[in-house]
Amino acid sequence: MERHIWPGDIQTARRIQIELSKRVTICPLRKRPSLIAGVDAAFCGELVIAVASVFAYPSLIHRYDATSRGDVRFPYIPGLLSFREGQAFISAIKKLKTIPDVIIVDGQGIAHPLGIGIASHIGVLLGIPTIGCAKTRLVGEHAEPGPERGQWTPLTYKKERIGAVLRTRDGVKPVFVSPGNLIDLDSSIEIVLHSLTRYRLPEPIRRADRLSKELSKRNV
Repeated sequence: MERHIWPGDIQTARRIQIELSKRVTICPLRKRPSLIAGVDAAFCGELVIAVASVFAYPSLIHRYDATSRGDVRFPYIPGLLSFREGQAFISAIKKLKTIPDVIIVDGQGIAHPLGIGIASHIGVLLGIPTIGCAKTRLVGEHAEPGPERGQWTPLTYKKERIGAVLRTRDGVKPVFVSPGNLIDLDSSIEIVLHSLTRYRLPEPIRRADRLSKELSKRNV
């Protein structure tokens, strides 16, 4: 099963994405979250270090973190990030004391050529609501959102709305938000906005990013 989920070749990886994309469910959240998490990873040579950081919601009080280390088994290829980082992400999430109600992933949800970015990939495999919050666009077209925090424009691909281009700080580059699984776009935008402090990225992702980089430096 593990070899099937995490292959080492591109052809099999794309086939798995097509299979998993059929299981993605975009729908309103079933309940208001009380715990959310952010996941991100850093690399040290051929080692990937993933961190999952859990926060109370909406208070954004930090609760706990979990980490995972693993060998890098897949090259960096746009659109196939799941097979490079996804296994480490899931391993970190499974180490959490309590599984969060929603996970924000540093990457794409359905804003992906096959509709199955890393947030959707993880959400399907774990059966957890996930949100993709990426710093750059992978696919789609959009107008520039207004300059103020909270303003956004739709991200569309093949005439379908797949996400939002969201301004998280006044005058700062927007982020690309897309539902991953078991959540819709409106709820994704709301949670990302309510997870911000004074920075561009939601606090759970920001903490996971910082910790993963700190851990990767210790391994140098």
